[in-house]
Amino acid sequence: MSETVIRPASQSDLGQILDLYRHLNPDDPPLDTKRAEQAWSALLASGFVTVIVADAKGSLVSSCALAIIPNLTRAAKPYGVIENVVTHPEYRRAGLGRRVLTAALDAAWRADCYKVMLATGSKLESTLRFYEGAGLVRGGKTFFQARRP
Repeated sequence: MSETVIRPASQSDLGQILDLYRHLNPDDPPLDTKRAEQAWSALLASGFVTVIVADAKGSLVSSCALAIIPNLTRAAKPYGVIENVVTHPEYRRAGLGRRVLTAALDAAWRADCYKVMLATGSKLESTLRFYEGAGLVRGGKTFFQARRP
């Protein structure tokens, strides 16, 4: 997959991102076009979030989102949060997921983040090993979440 380019997503990538996200959360209902366009525009304009994609000859086949959050601790160094990591099933086990994660980590380090966090709901050992292989450490902190009731 040497012809695959890792790059930040652009405004015109929305349709393909939505197609790719169907493999991330297959039970999610389709997103209304207007709502998707508004969210995508806000996300790209925020200055805090970069969606990193693997572009295989014009087809987006892997992606993750990196949010860089300003911070007042740790000498005012920001921290990063990686979310929505997904690779199209036909392109898995080709190193593309690792490449987008590496690009996200590299961007975070260039932004002087003191740490980067990623949470997964997967309990599959293969998924956990995948994240470890990309340079993330399991068990560093305890993660909690709240979901809208």
